[in-house]
Amino acid sequence: MRIGIDLGGTKIEGIVMGPGSRILHRSRVPTPQGSYEETLRAIAGLVGELEGVAGQSRLRVGIGHPGCISPATGLLKGSNSVWLNGQPIRQDLEKRLGREVRMANDANCLVVSEQADGAAKGAGNVFGVILGTGVGGGAVIDGKLVVGANAIAGEWGHNPMPWPRPEWDEVPGPKGWDGRYGSIEAYCSGPGIAEDHARVTGEKKTSEEVVSAADAGDEKANATLARMEDRLARALSTIINVIDPDVIVAGGGVSRIARIYKNVPALWDQWVFSDRVDTKFVPAIHGDSSGVRGAAWLWPE
Repeated sequence: MRIGIDLGGTKIEGIVMGPGSRILHRSRVPTPQGSYEETLRAIAGLVGELEGVAGQSRLRVGIGHPGCISPATGLLKGSNSVWLNGQPIRQDLEKRLGREVRMANDANCLVVSEQADGAAKGAGNVFGVILGTGVGGGAVIDGKLVVGANAIAGEWGHNPMPWPRPEWDEVPGPKGWDGRYGSIEAYCSGPGIAEDHARVTGEKKTSEEVVSAADAGDEKANATLARMEDRLARALSTIINVIDPDVIVAGGGVSRIARIYKNVPALWDQWVFSDRVDTKFVPAIHGDSSGVRGAAWLWPE
């Protein structure tokens, strides 16, 4: 057995995974906001809870997290949970837990999980996207996860929105947590959808409330989702132009918006440099569990 932990922006999920990738137990706790020490304490507490249920101590632990561990410094970088940046999170967790901990970017965990036995099973080239509190990505090429020289392979969410539309005030665009303007993450994340809706309509709604309103026929909410779909199509077309994946698989809260899997591919042809586009765009079969399953798989059976 081993433990997988998915450190998200709003929740920390943990599982005990048994033989055959069977999930034996699952638990979630809220992510402490703004406190590195409280985040460490929450992860360690969740590991202890899972070991108690499993009836075993010192299980192997894999953790998926936003951002990446810098090869140069060993410190976390690029996380939209900014209180984690610049911290020696792996070393601190290993000290608290008293064992080796394996860690990987959350989108890398998702793409590994879905390429192995999920929505992209059997595909050689896969791009996995996290559309949640932030926007991340990971790539499997020829069946192998790509990490990169700087450990940032797949971080497409911090690129600028391509082919910006001045009529939608995309120049320079909203300011992101990293201080840059007009990034993909600033538009296509859950908070980005909510902020775009508020900018255009003056209505304060969460992204979930925008989706519910659109489902109920609200024209303003429908227009907000249509803008997001246009932006997501532009953003994903650049991925197709660069690595030409067989499958793009999505996880995170925004990935649960069912209409995007029809509407986005209907839009992206105009920006993809090809006479036709055969890339599939699909939701993660394992849903929110893809990241946490991939984290457990950082320790092979």
